[in-house]
Amino acid sequence: MIKATKNPNPVQPLLRCALCVLAICLLSSPPQAFGTVANISIINFAFTPSNVSINVNDSVTWTWVGSPHTTTSDTGLWDSGVFGAGHTFTRAFASAGSFPFHCTVHPFMTGTINVRSINIPPTVAFTAPPNGSVFAAPASFTLSATASDSDGTVTNVEFLQGASLLGNVTTAPYSVSVRNLVGGTYTFSAVATDNAGSRATNVLTLSVVTAAPIRLSAPQRHSPTSFQFSYSATIGLSYVVQRSLDLTHWAALSTNRATASSVVFTDQVATGNQWFYRVGLLPNP
Repeated sequence: MIKATKNPNPVQPLLRCALCVLAICLLSSPPQAFGTVANISIINFAFTPSNVSINVNDSVTWTWVGSPHTTTSDTGLWDSGVFGAGHTFTRAFASAGSFPFHCTVHPFMTGTINVRSINIPPTVAFTAPPNGSVFAAPASFTLSATASDSDGTVTNVEFLQGASLLGNVTTAPYSVSVRNLVGGTYTFSAVATDNAGSRATNVLTLSVVTAAPIRLSAPQRHSPTSFQFSYSATIGLSYVVQRSLDLTHWAALSTNRATASSVVFTDQVATGNQWFYRVGLLPNP
């Protein structure tokens, strides 16, 4: 025989049940995400968390744990409608700004979505001299670069030789002078900064060499119209070959960048009177 007893506090079991359900909901609600989605739970007359920060093009998902509630923009941008536990609502944010929201059923429930703009770094590129250039010592030249920023402005471009600052240029054209470099390999950097503080870097490397003396040798006349000789050169430097009848008026026949320490030159139109030839080192670019 089962004896029934009267519960002195009939409300207590209901409270225990509600607390159990609430505890389960709290444990199972999704954590706030970072990156592309942020999560907000609607629990016991509150948005949790009530303030969320995301980037442009990220999304926010509201999940109903309690009911009935809404997520509704203060400025009319969205309204989820009234729903109960288990419902979700997601909205993407395509522009930066502050977006307050509330629950229309319980207006004291409020929150804010803070959307940060995404800064695009600037771009910078050397325009002179070409990367990999070879100069004769002592080398003096101008470093030049272009810089731009698609979502703002370029505030300055710094030029560095290794870790040493050569100059900081705040307006275009962006350039600095380099003077009297001795033989060696050098690395230069151009660092552009935009109005949001983002930076971009471009690097070039060049060599400075001591030019070897120019010596002409091995003259040969292969035919009445063809004359050939060799001259010594320094690899990477540029030379000009000239011809004259009177040692006063010289005409350039050829220019080239030496790829070997000995260069062969052939004059295919060496006709007529006797010609004089000379080879000179061209100035650094």
